[in-house]
Amino acid sequence: MSVVIVHRNPLEPFPYDRWLRDHEGPVVVLAARDRFEPFGERIPEGNLGYTHLELFDHDDEVPGRVARLVAEYGATHLIGEHEADVLRVAALREELGLPGARAADVLPFRDKALMKEHAARAGVEVAPHTVPRTAADVLAFAGVHGFPLVVKNRAGFNSIGLRILRDGDALTAFLAEAYGSKPDEQRDEQRDEQRDDLLLEAYVPGRMCHVDGLVVDGEVVLAWPSQYQYELASFGTDPGSRVDLALDPGDPLTGRLLELTGRTLAALRLPGGRLRDHAFHAEIFHTPDDRLVLCEIACRSGGGKIREVFHTLFGVNLAECSIRAQLGLPLPDVARAVRPGRRPEPARMAGQVLMMKRPGLIHALPDAPEEPWVEHFWLYAETGQVVPPASGSADFLTVAIASAPTRTECERRLRSLGARLEEQVRIGAVPS
Repeated sequence: MSVVIVHRNPLEPFPYDRWLRDHEGPVVVLAARDRFEPFGERIPEGNLGYTHLELFDHDDEVPGRVARLVAEYGATHLIGEHEADVLRVAALREELGLPGARAADVLPFRDKALMKEHAARAGVEVAPHTVPRTAADVLAFAGVHGFPLVVKNRAGFNSIGLRILRDGDALTAFLAEAYGSKPDEQRDEQRDEQRDDLLLEAYVPGRMCHVDGLVVDGEVVLAWPSQYQYELASFGTDPGSRVDLALDPGDPLTGRLLELTGRTLAALRLPGGRLRDHAFHAEIFHTPDDRLVLCEIACRSGGGKIREVFHTLFGVNLAECSIRAQLGLPLPDVARAVRPGRRPEPARMAGQVLMMKRPGLIHALPDAPEEPWVEHFWLYAETGQVVPPASGSADFLTVAIASAPTRTECERRLRSLGARLEEQVRIGAVPS
């Protein structure tokens, strides 16, 4: 049994050699070259202990390279855990006759319009939305729902390209950029450019929660909710520390979020489909009037350091277990975390505090925290380096994961640490 892995991340969070230590057969990695240096890793040289490791530079290379590697190494499985790859890898499995999820299984998790259609039919509340093919469609939707409006790519991820239109000026600028539409032309559908790659939504107020977990053989075996204490869309403008924190078992939202996520997964699962083993990451609004509104859900593990927070909660790495389940390997970490007949609950609370990259010359960075409750700490830049602005909601300058016996204490620790990080980070203008 051999596996080809399409990889679009740094390698530090994905130690396939350790995760697949009991895998009998070749492990071949096809990795994106541009995913290493932005995260402080050197571009790999050699095979790094894998059967074979090679790099790609352009997306259009991937299908041909995968087909060649599958043939050369007699691959029986094809894996791709990044949001940009899950649909393409599913299509390649089908084309190459390999087991696992097909494109039709994955599409409801990638096409946000289709996702909301499936969820709404199952009684899951979603924001009013439309696929605006013309500028006139945008104006009509705005006339009904008003501002703010949210624009995103139907197949987007990591908040890349997400825009919040808060007034008429922002709307006019967006229409000119997206449709080539000038103000005096914006109600003339015949003169609009047409497109179908965007999703336009009414703004949903409230705090964003996320639920992360694992499906094995079609059943949710482990899941837990957390709550962002910040707006994801502000990654490019927020210079301060940002906290993401697990909910505790006694929080009234915990059970509701788990139930809603379970219904959403069932609604998106195709009858007789082959998407049986996968991690998931759901994002759900909790509104000021106590409604839960689905934002979106993915059939892969959460990005950023969500996997590491979940591991702190349960001793389970969702990406590792998703891959092992797809290969039919045992899941001892899951077995230890799950007690038959009881909802799994974390033994302690955990969360993360992070700061986004922001443009400028780095004069000072924080020292690694020494508190015993700091589980992990990462820096993604060096003093003296000129950094660009954050390119997405996971383009971090620094991240720390903390634990505590209670959610209240965990939040106190994270906010205290975040304040210290803010004091220690100094970024100035680039000398001319």
